[in-house]
Amino acid sequence: MNCPPWPGEQLAAGLERLCASVTAAEVLAHPHWRIRLISSSTPSSLAQELVEAWALLRSENGHVVDHAILALGGRKDTPAAVGSPLHPGDWGVDLVETPDVASFLTSIQWEALKSARPADGIFEVVCQKPTTPEPT
Repeated sequence: MNCPPWPGEQLAAGLERLCASVTAAEVLAHPHWRIRLISSSTPSSLAQELVEAWALLRSENGHVVDHAILALGGRKDTPAAVGSPLHPGDWGVDLVETPDVASFLTSIQWEALKSARPADGIFEVVCQKPTTPEPT
């Protein structure tokens, strides 16, 4: 898996172009959150759009997509830290590229994180790596 990082402006423009529900994309100056997206979609539907658009952007730029792309989302239910772009009720979505979904989710203790949140306040969307057809 060899995936170069995206420049913020290129990523924001690509996601806005490829995600039908995104009405605005803004690059952020924040150590964790890179882009703010405004969407007419539900958070989990937007996440599905995002993983598909991310894979398409990789392909458009000549990058091999031989891995899974995850969107892990959570609603901000606590007061925001000073300077945070997320406010109560906002959703944060982390997009992750990994060759091994199960190992990655285990390494971040995803099941424990999910169990500590309300069911309607967290989600995961996985776009599996393409499978190679068996030779005939």
